[in-house]
Amino acid sequence: MKYHLQRQDKEIKDLSLLKKILKQTKYVTIAMCKDNLPYLVTLSHGYDEENNCIYFHCATEGKKLDYLKANDTVWGQALLDYGYEGNCTQHYATVMFQGKVSFVDEIEKKRNAFIVMKEHLDSSQKGLEEYLKASISKTLVGKISIEFLSGKKSSKELKV
Repeated sequence: MKYHLQRQDKEIKDLSLLKKILKQTKYVTIAMCKDNLPYLVTLSHGYDEENNCIYFHCATEGKKLDYLKANDTVWGQALLDYGYEGNCTQHYATVMFQGKVSFVDEIEKKRNAFIVMKEHLDSSQKGLEEYLKASISKTLVGKISIEFLSGKKSSKELKV
């Protein structure tokens, strides 16, 4: 069944604008499912526009990994909150995405993923080399390959 927005005037149809929102948000929230039980987690991330994917890093074990190994399909959301105004008016821009999660094993690809994440969250590369030397082999890097994007915004002009 195909769904549509109830308020189509708020739909973001411009792919470049959807990508800009993904580049500006510091966190994404992803929903996962295992054994018909949902699980939700918020992640700092790096959006790689060229490869249309989101990178994240995490520990090598835990609930999130159990869910992702059982079902690699995720649904996610990125949100820019522009604040509240007047009579119950919230200004925002949001992107929803669906994708498949895989894990990056090759050291050079992990290194590139960390560069994307670092640039996304903090444009200075300060401290990155030291971190990579100490932790790259012990850190798990996830990659969400985006298969679907949609978006919605308040009626106010976006500051993207």
